[in-house]
Amino acid sequence: MGRLDNTAQRADLRWLGALSDEASGEALPLALESVAAGFPSPADDYVEASIDLNTALVPRPTSTFLMRVEGDAMQAAGIQHGDLLVIDRSVAARPGCTVVAIHEGRFVLRQLRGERPPWHLVASDPAIPAIRVDDPGGELLIWGVVMHAVHHLLPRRQRVTRSPGSEATAPAGPWAQTPPP
Repeated sequence: MGRLDNTAQRADLRWLGALSDEASGEALPLALESVAAGFPSPADDYVEASIDLNTALVPRPTSTFLMRVEGDAMQAAGIQHGDLLVIDRSVAARPGCTVVAIHEGRFVLRQLRGERPPWHLVASDPAIPAIRVDDPGGELLIWGVVMHAVHHLLPRRQRVTRSPGSEATAPAGPWAQTPPP
């Protein structure tokens, strides 16, 4: 079986490192109502409480790592190039999980599929061949289970930036939207 070391090539993922042991302490507002995918309710402005994203997304900080997606092997599964993955190494992989594996010295992002052995690691792009998990000639290690994918919905030119100690600002230009008063 493979092992994790600094020589592993990062084909599908870019290593960002481990999470800090210290929580940010910043809680964000949590709305009382769920967001409607159809017609919005005018009562949806009410804020119920706060939520700490560290607590919500990372229940086990000592075994949780972040990686950035590079490439589009899992695009049809909703995981885009540039997305931020929250990966938990303490969770046991099971069929249906999206996993980070080390295959022949390279990190790969795939879905674990199969009802019983032999299981396969499958990209959502059908042009990419599946990897058999128990391939006797292959070198493979399931490194962690993807718990969350953080996906930016705002087009790249409109992303809000924040400087340390300042309010969030958006770039000016014809694509910038003016917030309501």
